[in-house]
Amino acid sequence: MFTGIIEAAGTLTDIVREDENVHFSVASPISAELKIDQSLAHDGVCLTVVALGEGTHTVTAIRETLDRTRLGDWRIGGTVNLERAMQAGARLDGHIVQGHVDTVGECIEVVESGGSWYYTFRYASDDLLVDKGSICVNGVSLTVVTPTDDTFRVAIIPYTHAHTNFGTLDVGSQVNLEFDIIGKYIARQMAAYRR
Repeated sequence: MFTGIIEAAGTLTDIVREDENVHFSVASPISAELKIDQSLAHDGVCLTVVALGEGTHTVTAIRETLDRTRLGDWRIGGTVNLERAMQAGARLDGHIVQGHVDTVGECIEVVESGGSWYYTFRYASDDLLVDKGSICVNGVSLTVVTPTDDTFRVAIIPYTHAHTNFGTLDVGSQVNLEFDIIGKYIARQMAAYRR
C-alpha cells in the first residue's frame, strides 16, 4: 500500500524488451536504499525491484501493466515519480493508494494561477470522482476539483510542481490514474443493489 506522497523523482536510464515484458532501469536518490523483491510505485504503478546497480534499480512490467498504464510510452531520460510502500504505523499523509492503475487520462489544460497550477484531465467516465475527493495522478495523491462526466481538475502547489514530474506535463500528456479505493468499493456495492 502507498500514500501518494512522492519520495523522489527518478530518471529512466535503460529500457530492455524481453518477449512481452519490459525491464526499466531508473537512477534515483533512493535506489541505493532498495532491496530486491521490494515494491516501489513508479508514476503510481506498483512494480517489484528485480535488480540493483550503482545508484540504479530495475523493475519489470508485464503485458497487463503495459496495456493498462502509460509505461509503454516511457523513454530514456524521462522523469518518474517514486514512492516506497508505506510502513506499518506510519502517518497516512495522502490517501490509500494501491499502486493498481485504473486507466490512463490525458491532460487537456494547464493554467498557471498566482504561482500554482491547475491541470485538467480527461478520462473515460467511471462515475468514481467526487468534488474534493481523492485521486492519484502519476502516483501523486491529489484532491479532485470540479469533476464533470469525463474531466476533473487538480491544483498543484509549487513544491509538488518542482519535486514530481508535474513540471514536465503539458497539454496532450498521458497520465496514470488510480481512483480512490473506498469509492470503488462503494460503487461496486451500489451496482449490486441496482440489479
